Amino acid sequence: MTPAAETASRPRVEGDREQEILDATLEVLAEVGYDRLTMDAVATAARASKATLYRRWSTKPALVIDALKSQKPAHAPVDTGTLRGDLLATYCGMGGQGDQVQIAILASVITAIGRDEHFAAAFRRDFIGPKAAVSTAIFDRARERGEIRDDVDLDVVVPALPGIALHRQFLLGEALDADFITRIIDQVVLPAVLRQPSDTTSDITSDTTSEKDLP
Repeated sequence: MTPAAETASRPRVEGDREQEILDATLEVLAEVGYDRLTMDAVATAARASKATLYRRWSTKPALVIDALKSQKPAHAPVDTGTLRGDLLATYCGMGGQGDQVQIAILASVITAIGRDEHFAAAFRRDFIGPKAAVSTAIFDRARERGEIRDDVDLDVVVPALPGIALHRQFLLGEALDADFITRIIDQVVLPAVLRQPSDTTSDITSDTTSEKDLP
């Protein structure tokens, strides 16, 4: 049997069994950290063979990133018609996970980013990348609707909301819920980006003045 045929004949790890392995990966990650996480340890926790894991995940970074993605999968951008509505629909689900397991997982991921360049590159590409793209699309759409000012630097603004939320949740250890997310949106993000009534008035005044100056 050729290698390709052998690979094709291998049973796939999918469905509930795949999720059980991913859940076990997160448990091991929280317990021992990324450095000490091994395929053997995950296989034992999941009551699976190491060969079963390698049929689906060829490397430890791939397994860990899939496990993280299974917790909080990136979703398609919503379009409620307003920037505020889009942000509320996208981010209010961040709350409710401020337990010690989540803090341990985040600590392990941060450590891994600093020590393993292959994990760091894959994590930024496969985990952070899709989520950042969703957030950027929300602000791009708001700009197209004329909601936000042209001079807003999206590289600064887009990470602000998740940055504040994660700081509160993981560094301060304080509860994160929909009410707090709403306060970040209303008191920090929207005031920083939305056009003010005076902006519209200035534009109208400028246009009128220009028309009067025409010969």
